[in-house]
Amino acid sequence: MGMLTIRNIDDSLKAALRVRAAQKGWSMEEEVRRILQEALAQPTAQKNFGTRARQKVLEVSEGWDFELPARSMPRPTTDFSEE
Repeated sequence: MGMLTIRNIDDSLKAALRVRAAQKGWSMEEEVRRILQEALAQPTAQKNFGTRARQKVLEVSEGWDFELPARSMPRPTTDFSEE
């Protein structure tokens, strides 16, 4: 696997990267890998709305699996006919 060295990064940018990685619970290297992967993935314009929405939900929820509520019977339709 390849290696990459980045020089002359602004101290505030490095600090922001460190905080962002710590909030997600992984290293700065892992955060940079994920940022690059996301930036270089196929263009967002080619993905449909559902795919982009699902990806955003997974990012925000950090991949948690949510339990869906049980379905209930649909409401009865309203009869608007005059009697």
